[in-house]
Amino acid sequence: MTIALYCVFIAAFLPYLVLPYAKWSSAYLKGGNNAPRRFAESLSGSKQRAYWAHQNGLEAFPPFAAVVIIATVVGRGGTAIDALAVAFIVTRVIYTLVYIADWATLRSTVWFAGLGCVLAMIGVIVV
Repeated sequence: MTIALYCVFIAAFLPYLVLPYAKWSSAYLKGGNNAPRRFAESLSGSKQRAYWAHQNGLEAFPPFAAVVIIATVVGRGGTAIDALAVAFIVTRVIYTLVYIADWATLRSTVWFAGLGCVLAMIGVIVV
């Protein structure tokens, strides 16, 4: 299995690593799990941003996974795809941290870098 395929597995679970921080509170323990979506809507501050980072991670996963899997299937996987997949994972980790810290401009910059990784992988496949 290639590094890029391992990165797909990492990217699949990465969004869930931030959920304990977003949800952990006495309010959650007192019934937040009975209506988790309503509870998530009541979050504020860094916990709300952590939840939003979780949601964005779920949104970013499908295109990344598709490109890596397509690259592998068509025989274009290799060092470039592996390097871009690792870079994507790094951008997602940084994205989550700066989102929680509320550094909006850096967050957007890192988000575009992650998108650039996916677009570059498409370029490797097509060329």
